[in-house]
Amino acid sequence: MPEGHSVHRIARQFGVNFVGTRPEVTSPQGRFAQGAAILNHREMTDSRAVGKQMFLEFEEREWLRVHLGIYGAWDFAGEVRIDPSIQIHATKFGRGRLGQTGMAGAVETVDSAGEDSVTSIGAPRRTRVHMAEHDSEKPEEGAFPPPPVGQVRVRLLNETVCADLRGPTACEVLSPEEVELVLRRLGPDPANSNTEAERDRFIQRAGAKRTPIGLVLMDQSIVAGIGNVYRAELLFRAGLDPHRPANSLSARVLGELWDDWARLLDIGITVGQMITIDGLEGDAHLRALQERDERHWVYKLEGTPCKRCGTSIVLEEMGGRKLYWCPGCQQAH
Repeated sequence: MPEGHSVHRIARQFGVNFVGTRPEVTSPQGRFAQGAAILNHREMTDSRAVGKQMFLEFEEREWLRVHLGIYGAWDFAGEVRIDPSIQIHATKFGRGRLGQTGMAGAVETVDSAGEDSVTSIGAPRRTRVHMAEHDSEKPEEGAFPPPPVGQVRVRLLNETVCADLRGPTACEVLSPEEVELVLRRLGPDPANSNTEAERDRFIQRAGAKRTPIGLVLMDQSIVAGIGNVYRAELLFRAGLDPHRPANSLSARVLGELWDDWARLLDIGITVGQMITIDGLEGDAHLRALQERDERHWVYKLEGTPCKRCGTSIVLEEMGGRKLYWCPGCQQAH
């Protein structure tokens, strides 16, 4: 499932490529035809992310809410401009220059699992190609806009950029009041407001829970944006047993979790990959961009020796999701 950093990157892509324009909004698949008709050719006035959810505002106070879920992703095509806060890197998996980036020779980061950092954000590319490979012929090279490929729920198209959404959990038009109701159910997101008030809100909400901290970090009403990868890596970095009740942790420890989450989220948004090992430089940093195992401590490394203590990494199920942790480094204390 795409985590918070991906959704913030998508929102920033819409900010620089669509806000201020009047895109054509269609539903090639047909399932969003009514909503597309409401938004069609209205000016997009805002783009924002909160945790794993994105909100696009259009004139006359209509909002498009999108939750990617497990399989959702946005594909961008055309002269895609890159938000200045987003880095792009030349790697052996790069596929050429992106539109009018203003960066000579710039190439998007694509790792060996098919995850892209700019033009295709969300579920890994290979998954979506597999889902759509029989649905359409390969589009003509360089054609714009490209024909829809697969089950495109909604397409936004302006004079220079096309954005296609596939496989979302939620895609709906909301009023401002309905958006506010959604936002009230979400916990704080440090990418939007990393203030003492929001930090304290997380500490208070998490500290009131008797459930394991490994479950609390995945509760979007307590903190927005953390998924399976960040959950595992944050707990390892903090040396916390995932089973420890959240209310047994001090305000200091919970505050440090928030601070680390804010830091890792900022790295993910800027770099485009969830790099959770500090101090990577040169070739080591390049390998981390390309290979998941080189950028994480425990995630999907079950059965291998911990990079820090040598204890075998454990895989178990917690709350219906896979949990990766090191019993050597993450002892109860």
